[in-house]
Amino acid sequence: MDLENPATGEVTGPALGSSPTEVDEALAAADALGAWTAPAGERATVCESIAAAVAAAAPEIVALESRATGVPIRQTTGLGMILGGAFALAAGQLRAGILTSTATREDGREVLVERLPWGPAACLVPWNAPAPMASHKVANALAAGCPAILKPSEYAPYGTERLAEVIDAALRAAGTPPALFQLLHGGAEVGARIVSDPRIRAVSFTGGLGGGRAVAAACAYDIKPVQLELGGNNALIALPDADEDAVARAAADLLTTLNGQWCRALGRLIVPAGREEAIASLVMARINDLRTGDPSDEATDYGPLIHSGHRATVVKARDDLGGTLFESSLTGPGNTLAPALVVGADPARTTGEIFGPVAAVHGYSSIDEAVALANGTRYGLEGYVFGTDEEAALAVAKRVRAGEVKVNGSSIMSLHLFTPRPAWGISGYSEEGTAETLRFFTNPRVVGVENGFALHSRS
Repeated sequence: MDLENPATGEVTGPALGSSPTEVDEALAAADALGAWTAPAGERATVCESIAAAVAAAAPEIVALESRATGVPIRQTTGLGMILGGAFALAAGQLRAGILTSTATREDGREVLVERLPWGPAACLVPWNAPAPMASHKVANALAAGCPAILKPSEYAPYGTERLAEVIDAALRAAGTPPALFQLLHGGAEVGARIVSDPRIRAVSFTGGLGGGRAVAAACAYDIKPVQLELGGNNALIALPDADEDAVARAAADLLTTLNGQWCRALGRLIVPAGREEAIASLVMARINDLRTGDPSDEATDYGPLIHSGHRATVVKARDDLGGTLFESSLTGPGNTLAPALVVGADPARTTGEIFGPVAAVHGYSSIDEAVALANGTRYGLEGYVFGTDEEAALAVAKRVRAGEVKVNGSSIMSLHLFTPRPAWGISGYSEEGTAETLRFFTNPRVVGVENGFALHSRS
């Protein structure tokens, strides 16, 4: 496929791709290494050196991300703190001894529980925020001692390409084995070659449902552990006492962050019956105050979608919902698409993921109906509940079937740095998180001296 400049629609060149020979060479090198057996403290020191190098290169990386994805530079810069931060967090977890523990028996003997690396790991990241997600996965794979093979989406290879150069240079300076970290490029075919190869012992994938199902199926054959963060159709419930301006602000943010192209974006706005059109109008009024333009301009709030093909897919999905379209007046360069809400669509037609700046608005007559609408999808990634009475809002939030539910907030950041980032239903499998992802790349081994008890002892 041809890559595009999202801000102009102009073709910038072909997507990058690794040949089958290069893929096999990478797999063979990782397999020959097997694991990085350096002590945890030494691995932490190396991760800290990578953190410093990546943080220094962050301005260059986030600029490449903005140009490739169309996401405004202010947003990619904000996410840029994850680049070096992921490696620093992984190092901190190692120094805290997260991979080793002991259990003491009644006879006073200790049993050692140590978490050891699975072996070569594949890290596959999507195109909406590839470098931050790559940093999170690769940092934890390396901290665990797993040789890591990174494959970014073919739509946005350049930020991760620069990130990989920085990681590689830091690893070489530290004298680590050359095959500890490798980068491969390409589309689904390259991803399938990597994931299905038995030399890969663990797979961490973030992307769409179709890709996630293919990855899960490939991993099932070899019974290899897989971590899947997939899509979402995320509901925002506005309770009867909710501040409608706060609801409109949150809905506008959820529709336009990363230009609406993120898995935790707004899918369904659920409001008291009779208020659907009024609240939709409030949301559009707030969005209309945003500034469009070149994603590399610090003044730009909302940018173009990544590719003309993806824009066409989002428009078709929007039009297929039916109902009444409430569209913002935003216009902009290249692949810019005006954010929109659809009122009056059949709820059964609004349960999928659009992955763009489009959401449905549904009215409810009771709290039970609101919760049923929120849970009326097979996805279960994120939820949002707004209400003046926090206790009542928390009670509703506890009924929403999603991995994380935020009350009176819609930030792209998690509620807490050290809580897991789980998913329900088809939104994913195997929780992510500061500690959880590091543990994912390992498997426990228990070692100790037997206490001599046997069920059928003859002695």
